[in-house]
Amino acid sequence: MSKDSIRIGGAAGFWGDSALATPQLLAYPELDYLVFDYLAETTMAILQRARMKDAKLGYATDFVTAVIKPHLAECMRRGIRLIANAGGLNPLGCRDAILAAAHELGCDPKVAVVLGDDLLPSVETFRANDVREMQQGTPLPARVLSANAYLGAQPIAAALGAGADIVITGRCVDSAVTLAAAAHSFGWDWQDWDKLAQGSLAGHLLECGPQATGGLYTDWELVPDWANIGYPVVEMRADGSFDLTKPAGTGGLVCVGSVAEQMLYEIGDPANYLLPDVVCDFRSVRMESVGPERVCVSGAAGRPPTAHYKVSATWQDGYQINIVGAIRGIRAREKAQKTADALIERTRKQMSAAGFGDYSGLRVEMLGCESHYGPHARPSETREIVLRISARHAETKALGFLQKEVASAGTSMGPGTRGHFGGRADIQSVLKLYSFLVAKSAVPVDVICADTAQRLAIAAECGTTTEPPEVAVVPAAQSEAGDDLLEIPLVRIALARSGDKGDDANIGVIARDPRYLPWLRAELSAERVGAYFAHLVDGPVERFDLPGVNALNFLLHAALGGGGTASLRSDPLGKAYAQILLEMPVRIPRRLLD
Repeated sequence: MSKDSIRIGGAAGFWGDSALATPQLLAYPELDYLVFDYLAETTMAILQRARMKDAKLGYATDFVTAVIKPHLAECMRRGIRLIANAGGLNPLGCRDAILAAAHELGCDPKVAVVLGDDLLPSVETFRANDVREMQQGTPLPARVLSANAYLGAQPIAAALGAGADIVITGRCVDSAVTLAAAAHSFGWDWQDWDKLAQGSLAGHLLECGPQATGGLYTDWELVPDWANIGYPVVEMRADGSFDLTKPAGTGGLVCVGSVAEQMLYEIGDPANYLLPDVVCDFRSVRMESVGPERVCVSGAAGRPPTAHYKVSATWQDGYQINIVGAIRGIRAREKAQKTADALIERTRKQMSAAGFGDYSGLRVEMLGCESHYGPHARPSETREIVLRISARHAETKALGFLQKEVASAGTSMGPGTRGHFGGRADIQSVLKLYSFLVAKSAVPVDVICADTAQRLAIAAECGTTTEPPEVAVVPAAQSEAGDDLLEIPLVRIALARSGDKGDDANIGVIARDPRYLPWLRAELSAERVGAYFAHLVDGPVERFDLPGVNALNFLLHAALGGGGTASLRSDPLGKAYAQILLEMPVRIPRRLLD
């Protein structure tokens, strides 16, 4: 199949995204595809919890209830094809639910399923081969609950080539659903690396829904109508260049800044963004406003991918509980701290008397007095605090003492105390991620479309990894004689967006004006950023340049207390890290601000 241009709508950025996305995007004229990304790493752990309770679950049920049932008939009438990684840990169960819903609607869609990412049956083989965790080098945990390879776009494209109206996958890289639509529609060669990189970048911009159209934007006050924020649409051309826009009449904001922020979101090294189908280099990407609410994106470069898939496994490491209560009144902060100390002391004594050891993890946060800011917090005499106590233990019964005792704070501790919200907090199993590499040749992939099936022995290209080419960067600024250096918060001259990569945090920083970039490079060294986050970060900090969009990207290692469901922090995904960094003081000549 070959077309001159296609239109792809990004209708879900996570499992639980707004129901307004699909009907809003269906109002977009001449739409070809709707793509849905449900599977964050945290979501896989949630799906595993669901499957442990009911073997029929383990997929994103929202895709059936909020998309298929209300909108399938219109999609089929208009020839709009749906691609979703809604299969999670149970793609066949998701397919069966779709077909049952379609039957009730009187529709007969051709549904394809991509299988092969589930590697749990091979875990003991991996153990015998002594696989190691990608960063820590640790061996496989004793009891692995799930293990899924991040597949690429080729199996999805094969399903589209077989005529599928709906393609369901399990674990795949987030951008694969978009790249597959483009590669199939334009007949791209799977070794045309630059086009594959552009298609992957389009998918990266779509994968978080309205984060590319004003969601989480630094200048949030400029973004209108959050209640009706527009979901993103990519209008892609056969050469790989594309415009990013949104449906007419919707809220949100599409500008170079909002799109650039999303490009930097969670990418790590922008010269080596590793995907199964291509290694992307985003350093020279160019963005240009080409009309109201429309940004043209070009310039991504690609190189051959590696011969391995990344595999994410989950394993259980005890249990945890998160206690939340309100403390109000005079000297609220001191009362909150005393309350936390008393509850921990009381429950430690009870645990010891019952024969349990101490907590394996414990964190106290006072939300409302900038506890996450550490030494950068602004002292204040707040009169209202949300006290959060997170605890972890190998035994559920041990955590039961804290679960029960928190209510007693309402009568036995400080005035103005509400012990908890909404009844007792749940004790949950701690599901941690373990990532390793496996050869693509060891992961055959099956594409089942209606009554036909095909096997892809190797479902993604394999190549020799090459070093990225040198890219010219702007030299760091040096003050000139007579410069009047003004100290200002970073937000005056930069935009920023942050997110997570496992236990690592990623912060992208974009100069508001190209003239500011040399000063950003002078002021924001990796060492200074690391020192600024020393209260949260245990590992090193790396800095990368993206001169195409006048930006820097920082990767903060071991920065999230384990990350995702493995973290006891209130911000386990690093969403607030950019906000913290934007208040760092930086120096810049007054003449540039004037």
